[in-house]
Amino acid sequence: MTAVRPWDVFTSAEAEIRAMVADPRWQALPPPDRAHVLAARILVTPDGDRWLFGAHARWHLHDPADGRWRLAPPPRGARARQVHHTAAVLPDEVIPRGSDFHAEPGSTQAFIGPDVAESLTERVRVLLRACGRKSELDYPLTAFGEIFASDVPSTVAAVWGTIMWCAYAPAFDGNERLITVFGEYLCRPLPGDEWVRWLPAPPLLDLAALVAERLRAGKPRAALRLAAVMADTAQILLSDTRFRPRALALLTMVEPMLRHPGIDDAHVDEETLRLAWLRRCPARLCRATFVENDPAAHFSHSVYDLVDALRFTPEPPMAAAVLLADLSDSKGVLPALLDHRLRRAYEALEQAGLTGTSAMESTEPDGFPVQERPGGVSTAPAPVLEIAPPDRGSTAAVLGAAYATGLAWGRLTGAKMPERGLAGQAALVRKIIHERDDRHTGHT
Repeated sequence: MTAVRPWDVFTSAEAEIRAMVADPRWQALPPPDRAHVLAARILVTPDGDRWLFGAHARWHLHDPADGRWRLAPPPRGARARQVHHTAAVLPDEVIPRGSDFHAEPGSTQAFIGPDVAESLTERVRVLLRACGRKSELDYPLTAFGEIFASDVPSTVAAVWGTIMWCAYAPAFDGNERLITVFGEYLCRPLPGDEWVRWLPAPPLLDLAALVAERLRAGKPRAALRLAAVMADTAQILLSDTRFRPRALALLTMVEPMLRHPGIDDAHVDEETLRLAWLRRCPARLCRATFVENDPAAHFSHSVYDLVDALRFTPEPPMAAAVLLADLSDSKGVLPALLDHRLRRAYEALEQAGLTGTSAMESTEPDGFPVQERPGGVSTAPAPVLEIAPPDRGSTAAVLGAAYATGLAWGRLTGAKMPERGLAGQAALVRKIIHERDDRHTGHT
C-alpha cells in the first residue's frame, strides 16, 4: 500500500497560489487586486510569524522588527491558520508577476559526491579537444589568465568559463573528470586539494571580455566562434540540473549573436556587451541572473536555498546560522540581511564568540587541541550543532548551498573565500570522503 503524505498547510497554500498565478486571468488583474487576493492567504503560525507564498514562487516571512517581508522557507509540518490581512501590508516586490513562477528548477547540489554524468563529460571533452587546437594568436587569452597558461587559446577559456558561470556551486570532487580534462591547459594547481576543488565563480564580464576583445580587434568571425563555443558548452550542460538554470540563461544571451551575426558588433566594450546580453534574458529566468544584476537578492535567495537544504535538521535556522558563522563580516552587516528567526540564531552565536571563524570547530588550526585555562576550563567553544545529513545527496545539497552562499556573500561584500573552503563546509566534506564512487586519476 502506498504511503499517503500527511497534509501540510504550507504545501496546500502553495498549491492554491500557484494555481491562481497560473490562471490567465492573473495577468489581467491590476496590482492592488493581486495584493488583495494574496493578503487573504497569509498564514500565521502559533508563534505569531506571518508567512506568504509570493514572488519568485518562494515563501516570505514578515519581520516584526521593520515590517519587511524576507525570503525564508517555511516550517513545513507546523500548525498554521489562514488570517486575512489588508492588501496594504504587501509591498510590490512580494507580489508575483507571473513569469517569476516559471523559473527553471535547478539543484543546489555541489559536485562533491554525485558525479557529473559520463556522457556529459565526454561531450565536453570532445568540444575541449577541438577548442584546444585553435591558435592563441587568433584567440588570445584576455580573461581567466589566473587559471590558464598564456599560450592557451581563449576558446578553451570559453568552455571553462561557461562551466563555472553556469554551475550553481562550483565545488568539485578533486578527481571529477569534468575538471581533470583541463589539466594540460592549467598554469597552476586549482584551489583546494585532492579531495575538493573550491573553484571561483567567474562573473559574466569575463565571458563577455573574451568576445569583446575580438570585436575590438576587428575579428567578428572569431567573436562569433567564441560565442558559439559558449552556446555549445551551455547546451551540453542542460542535462544536469546543477547547471541548467544558468545554462538556459546564457543560451538566451549568446544565441542571438549566432542567429543574427553583427547584432553585437558595436558592443566592443565588455561591460556594454554584458549588459546587452543580460537584457536578452527573459523574465522567467531572472533569478538565474540575480548573481549579475542584483547581488543582494542573489544572496537572499542563496540563504533561502541553504535553510531549505537543511530542512532535515530539527532547527534549520540554527543549522544555517552555524554555516553562516563562517562568513567574514567585519562591518557587521550580515544580521540585517537575515529574517528574524535566522538573525536570532546568528546573534546567539555572535554573542558566544562563534562567528567570523566557525561554530563547528572546537580545535585550533592544524588539529591541535585548545589549551585549557587555569582551573581546567577550556577556551574552546563546544560545537553548537552537528549537521548530519541523512545521505550523500543531502550532504551534496548542503555543501552546494553553503558554498553558493559564501560566493554570493563575496559578490555582495568583496569578502574572499578561502582556497580550501570554509570550516563548516570542510567538516561536511570529511563525512563523505569515504563515499566517493569515482576512482579517476590525474588530479589537476
